[in-house]
Amino acid sequence: MATPNLLTDCSNPIAAVNTLFTHRHPTPAATFNHSRIFQQPPRSFNTIRASALNRRDFIADTAAAAAALSLAPIAGSDSTSSVAKADTLSEWERVSLPIDPGVVLLDIAFVPDDPSHGFLLGTRQTLLETKDGGNTWISRSISSAEDEDFNYRFNAISFKGKEGWIVGKPAILLHTADSGDSWERIPLSAELPGDMVYIKATGENGAEMVTDEGAIYVTANRGYNWKAAVQETVSATLNRTVSSGISGASYYTGTFNTVNRSPEGNYVAVSSRGNFYLTWEPGQPYWQPHNRAVARRIQNMGWRADGGLWLLVRGGGLYLSKGTGITEEFEEIPVQSRGFGILDVGYRSKDEAWAAGGSGILLKTTNSGKSWSRDKAADDIAANLYSVKFINDRQGFVLGNDGVLLKYLG
Repeated sequence: MATPNLLTDCSNPIAAVNTLFTHRHPTPAATFNHSRIFQQPPRSFNTIRASALNRRDFIADTAAAAAALSLAPIAGSDSTSSVAKADTLSEWERVSLPIDPGVVLLDIAFVPDDPSHGFLLGTRQTLLETKDGGNTWISRSISSAEDEDFNYRFNAISFKGKEGWIVGKPAILLHTADSGDSWERIPLSAELPGDMVYIKATGENGAEMVTDEGAIYVTANRGYNWKAAVQETVSATLNRTVSSGISGASYYTGTFNTVNRSPEGNYVAVSSRGNFYLTWEPGQPYWQPHNRAVARRIQNMGWRADGGLWLLVRGGGLYLSKGTGITEEFEEIPVQSRGFGILDVGYRSKDEAWAAGGSGILLKTTNSGKSWSRDKAADDIAANLYSVKFINDRQGFVLGNDGVLLKYLG
């Protein structure tokens, strides 16, 4: 039986998705079995360890030496030891990391039962661990991943209790039940639609996973099998609704640029070109496309602490939705972005939030986004700040390229 093309075969998109995750023996619709998706038994490896000097480390250290003159604050050539904290900002401090300066940091998470214990992910197979709340970090490696020729990009991490998940590209799915002391790799089929870009731990043995093609899957048995939460691909949805007036839908390339989840489980995603955005709520059969209400293309979108939406446009504009919930009505908020793009917003509380962006842009609001002030102490950071993450109201981080990590001082 030929494998359906989920991006072009839209004659029966629901059947196409169901077919992909059905083994040769009959199984419930929209599920896929261990025997099909997991090509080999999950491998448990308790050898998550401090990185030893190997071929990859030698190459990384060589590249880092050339960049050291311009990136002096990123110190430490010994990847097995933690590095002391560096530059202090007004409300943030920069934490030096034992990694190559070229690494882009992508996600961070802490174990809920132990807020001092966390993990930091990035490109070039970067996996760091802290046990002091993020003051110092130690490089970790996964033996089974290093045995392969791939250089994994770890995209997302999430914990619920002692249970945690990591997803990356090329397709890699890791699971831990002991706060990250050991990890189990769950092999995935190459037929998984799109690259895994987000995962959320939802409970005992449970998780919710999203790909950049809009597939959403849930598991309740530690990843042994998964169930599709969306009945058709985003491309199929757009082909069906393109005549309804979604501007830019015909230019859709089949992938998301960004995707963010609210605490209630609602999603908002930005199309790859930024022409429009999409939302999904639990129980809906497919993504809902929305016209952008602003002239410039969308850079990123996410959820405010009060349940409303924030929207960033290319070139440095910031908009807030009118009211809460999903809407297409936004109002522009003046910000001092110096012409650099704002890339992310993170809420510390209902009133206080921070926005970060290109060339070290760091902005703060204390009135729910009505006005913003610039933290000028961050202007000297020669890096783009991609992500703002608040673990709680006392613990926050800003992640950037070139190995830049900022820690909130409170």
